[in-house]
Order: sequence, then structure tokens, then C-alpha cells
Amino acid sequence: MTYNIAILGASGYTGAELIRLIAGHSSIEIKALGAFSKAGQTVAQVYPHLRHLDLPTMVAFDQIDWMGIDLCFCALPHKTSQEVISGLPRDLRIVDLSADFRLRDPEEYQKWYGNPHSAVEMQGEAVYGLTEFYRDEIAGARLVAGTGCNAATGQFALRPLIAAGVIDLDDIILDLKAAVSGAGRALKENLLHAELSEGYHAYATGGSHRHLGEFDQEFSKVAGRDVHIQFQPHLIPANRGILGTAYVKGEAQAVYDTLAAAYEAEPFIEVLPMGEVPSTRHVRGSNFCHIGVAADRLPGRTVVVAALDNLTKGSSGQALQNANLMLGISEVEGLLMAPLFP
Repeated sequence: MTYNIAILGASGYTGAELIRLIAGHSSIEIKALGAFSKAGQTVAQVYPHLRHLDLPTMVAFDQIDWMGIDLCFCALPHKTSQEVISGLPRDLRIVDLSADFRLRDPEEYQKWYGNPHSAVEMQGEAVYGLTEFYRDEIAGARLVAGTGCNAATGQFALRPLIAAGVIDLDDIILDLKAAVSGAGRALKENLLHAELSEGYHAYATGGSHRHLGEFDQEFSKVAGRDVHIQFQPHLIPANRGILGTAYVKGEAQAVYDTLAAAYEAEPFIEVLPMGEVPSTRHVRGSNFCHIGVAADRLPGRTVVVAALDNLTKGSSGQALQNANLMLGISEVEGLLMAPLFP
């Protein structure tokens, strides 16, 4: 059986990544591509690397005929996404890649994103889209809220450890390096090559990064008590990839055994041999996440490193993994491509 899908925000990086992934999918066909400024253009004009694909022309959202569309991917900016999604047909299944439905508490959304939520009733309906931990809920959901790419990286490294209680919940530091594509495709002065290349820098210092809302929500939920980690992201001069390094208080072998057991049956999470740490170059362009564990020289302290591609496993690949579940398709369909190297 073939399912028809639409992508709103098809001209952005995550929209293009969805197109690339779905091109190799046996059960999904792209029927509509929505875009704002690029409406009326072909995918070949906007993304020449996809010119070999037979795809519909990008159109304004109000030109899309929703009859026969089984599922919609919304790859839109936050705030815009909630406004658009609230106007979509109620029987349409939706995977949202923005931040708009990740936080269950409307007050938390306003705290981290600076404006009140305009679709509160849908916010409560949404299922958090971290596939490996919400698989059953996602399969039956109408609306799935994809995680932030930074939030996904940190949760893959830390969530099983917090749930199992093998680390000190009041002594967690997450240091994260993120590639520039995570900031989207819009023109920004600080992302110009001359401004970004040949160095990297910390941003959102002092606990102001919005993905902390997700960490607070999810880590506190699995712990059954408030958990607030220390988190510092950095922007690196690379196109793709996130490397998250967590410093925790806990015995290395217990940390390793917990992660290995948690992900033993997971098709996309690979726990490396003890002492080996991952690199973003080994997951680039793939839906895989590699996790490494190493004992620190200080007794009772451990380093956990997670690497994933922010556009794939951190966003569009995760979105397709969720859509597969929602449509009753094999979860791995269209996602088992090997990473690109070198």
C-alpha cells in the first residue's frame, strides 16, 4: 500500500532532508510540497541535488488539496507551525518538526519561546516524538511533536541513566557542539562564512537555551522528581552533526551496562565498545546515533559521548521514523542508508 504525504516548509533544510529520505521509501509518495517564499518554484530550482526526482512544484499552503493526503510533515518555524497546523483537516495525521508541541505545559512554552501558545488544545494532544521512548504512543497518535536535535542528542546519552538511577541526578553537565544547519536556512549575519569559519563559540550561555525546557520536562518525568542539568551548546563551523559530551557522577561500568541494555534492540542506536567514543563524521547523513562511554581519571566519574546528524536522526529522519509507525509501516523503512564517509 502506498501512502500520500505532504511537506509544509519544503524549501528549508529539514524539508529537503525529508524529500531526500522519502525518495528511497517504498510505501510513501510525495503528493504536495508547500513553501512560503519559494512557492511556484520547482525543487530542482531550490535544491539542484534533488533534480533527478519527479516531484510536485512547491505551492502556497492554501493551494494544497488535502483530499487523499494521509500524513503531513510540518517543517516550519516555531509559532508559525502552531498557526498553520490548527487550520489543517482534523483527520490528517501530522508530524511536526518545530518546537510548538514539544512542551506539554503552555506556561513552559511561553517561558522558553516568549509568546503564548495559540493552539493549547492541540498541545495537550501531541505525543513527544522521541521514537525509542514513545514508540507505542506515537503509533496511535494523530499529532507527533518531533524533538529538538540538541534535546535528542542529550536524551539518548542520559535518559536511560536517569531512569535507572545509576548517576547522581544533581550533578549532570552536558557540553554540546552543533553544526550550523541546525540554525535553519534563513540568512543571518552571524552564520555567514566569514563570521563563522575558523573558530567556534558558545551560545545561549547561563541556561537560556530553549531545549532546556525539553530536558527539564523529560528528565523530570523519568526520574519522578525535578532534574535540572547544566547545559552549554556551542556552534561549530560544520554543515551537519551534533556531538554531545555528558559528564556524570556514576561508575563507568554501570553506566555502560545500562546504556547497552537500553539500546540492545534499537535499530538506530549503537553503543560502542567500552572506552571508544564516537565522531560526527561516522553518522553524517544517516539516521544512526553512536554513543560511547569512558571512565574519567577521577574515581566515580564517567564521560558519555553521543553523536548524530542533526538533520537526519535529530530531525527529518526521526520524523520519518515516527511517520512509519503512525502509518503502520516498518519503522526502519527508508532509513537504513549507511552514513556518508568521508
